[in-house]
Amino acid sequence: MLRGSSLLLLAVLTIGAGCSGRVTYRTYDPYYRDYHVWSDAEVPHYNVWINETHHPNVDYRHLKGPDREAYWRWRHDHP
Repeated sequence: MLRGSSLLLLAVLTIGAGCSGRVTYRTYDPYYRDYHVWSDAEVPHYNVWINETHHPNVDYRHLKGPDREAYWRWRHDHP
């Protein structure tokens, strides 16, 4: 049986998950030693980077470390 606070937390998580059609997570930038939020807003920038640098079009989460570092270096120069 769920207690009141557990039930409230479950409701908040369920509502939040239902309203969110976006993929949002934090990713670490080792070059600048900071974190970035990856969301739908970052995808257009990522697509420009892919086109400018001729990287293969793979999901950001599947990039290898050096390519992620290259992306964040580029991204800091292209706000």
